[in-house]
Amino acid sequence: MRRPVGRTALRTVIGGLYHRLRRWMQWHAVGIDWAHRQSDPIRGHTVFHHSSPLIRQLPDVDMWMQRNKVHNLALAARTVHGVLLQPGERFSFWRCIGPPVRRRGYLPGMVLQDGQVQPGVGGGLCQLSNLIYWMTLHTELSVVERHRHSYDVFPDTNRTVPFGSGATCAYSFADLQVENRTSATYQLLVQLTDHDLVGEWRADREPSRTYRVYQDAHWITHEPAIGHVRHNTIRRRVYEEGEVVDDEFITENHARMMYPPFLAPCNPDPATSLPEDQ
Repeated sequence: MRRPVGRTALRTVIGGLYHRLRRWMQWHAVGIDWAHRQSDPIRGHTVFHHSSPLIRQLPDVDMWMQRNKVHNLALAARTVHGVLLQPGERFSFWRCIGPPVRRRGYLPGMVLQDGQVQPGVGGGLCQLSNLIYWMTLHTELSVVERHRHSYDVFPDTNRTVPFGSGATCAYSFADLQVENRTSATYQLLVQLTDHDLVGEWRADREPSRTYRVYQDAHWITHEPAIGHVRHNTIRRRVYEEGEVVDDEFITENHARMMYPPFLAPCNPDPATSLPEDQ
């Protein structure tokens, strides 16, 4: 009896089509006002800004993949730079960027597949979704869809941020969506310098609250047939006029470790608040 050929691949294709159809239906559903209009930088207040290095010395990662990642980030950044998020509107990472395919100029870059870095067309855009998610946590905007990373790939050497402060992305299944439930108009600004990916949320009025995002609990377990798994929780303190008015739970993370557990300190500084990047 001959075994069926390509059954797993067929399931993968069908599953991908199914998820893309669901996403298309959401993007065209009545009742959601999607942010899409780009404009010059508005006059207003910088609510939060941050940057992350474009090139890192990573073990077992060819530099050409990182250079292609920078190319892909430049293409994607142009599609979201200047997007206005007006009251009641929702920002969708993939709806703004579109499919990262060759015919649109994207190159094979860094992609995480089963915890391993591999080349994939459009790879590297997680650095952009990570940055936008991190900045959004420091604003009054509401994150309505975010997907955590399933793997912790690189050890904490030179990394001052607890894992889990980013948002993975995969067209169009894993999206990052942000909703403006305030009365202010926000604008997303993203650009590349010679060395960094730089982002900013700007608003047409000064917000009344500021935020400090931090890691709360952190622990490592050993799971049968999986290996070591890293866990943590992320919270943020809310300030008004310099006084703490709330301490909010943000999310919890569980990621399979792809390096020895002794390289992951169990008690990183909870006061640290820098973004995770790929």
